[in-house]
Amino acid sequence: MPDENKAVLCTNEAGIRRITLNRPEKRNALNDEVLAGITEALREADGDERTTAIVINGSGKDFCAGADLSALKNISEASVEENMENARSLVDLFLLIRKVRVPVVAAVSGRALAGGCGLASACDIVLASNSARFGYPEVKIGFVPAIVMAILRRNVSEKRAFELVTRGEEIGAEEAKQIGLVNRVFEDETFGQEVTAYVHRFEKTSKSAVSLTKSLLYQIDGLAFLEALETGAEVNVIARMSDDCRLGIARFLQKP
Repeated sequence: MPDENKAVLCTNEAGIRRITLNRPEKRNALNDEVLAGITEALREADGDERTTAIVINGSGKDFCAGADLSALKNISEASVEENMENARSLVDLFLLIRKVRVPVVAAVSGRALAGGCGLASACDIVLASNSARFGYPEVKIGFVPAIVMAILRRNVSEKRAFELVTRGEEIGAEEAKQIGLVNRVFEDETFGQEVTAYVHRFEKTSKSAVSLTKSLLYQIDGLAFLEALETGAEVNVIARMSDDCRLGIARFLQKP
């Protein structure tokens, strides 16, 4: 049984690893303990061959409201070196999410704001309840959502990204879906069941193919067009030689 007093809980449900931010009284606000807990849980899940998908969600009413007050106070009083070290921890987490072999899914109910919205945006897939809210309000206190910018810019258009990070306003789940920040929106009443059903569908796909696809998708970000095609060809060959592909082709050819 997970320790209910921990800032981050981790459970395993038939191959689905669930990482729960567990500070409901603080709206699951981020601090060093939470960031370390998410990082540890992701690494542990990635090392478990049984894992087919990872779900990150929040306990209580909100997904995550961003940095907590003590973290903000520390930022305002820290040195350049200390602030850089702290910022790097978020960079490392976002990179880890992309390096994890299986899909990492953010299940957002309630509010995902500031760093919480950044955490959701950094995941491979974002599922939202109908009443969920998203936003980057950092500019209202003179801060910049700088670390997530590279990811946000890839999720939505340049103009929508500019609007989101410079006005600091919240948007609803349906609007977030329309602009590309969210993949699917489910009704509040059935959100938990819909998320579970969604992630369990990854059990019907090839783990090696999904892993190769995820790696290639992010790898081609920094490549020129020709390089991206060549890299795709290399991954194509690797996939062809995998056991999953050979068995899949054999089963397909045996169909009447």
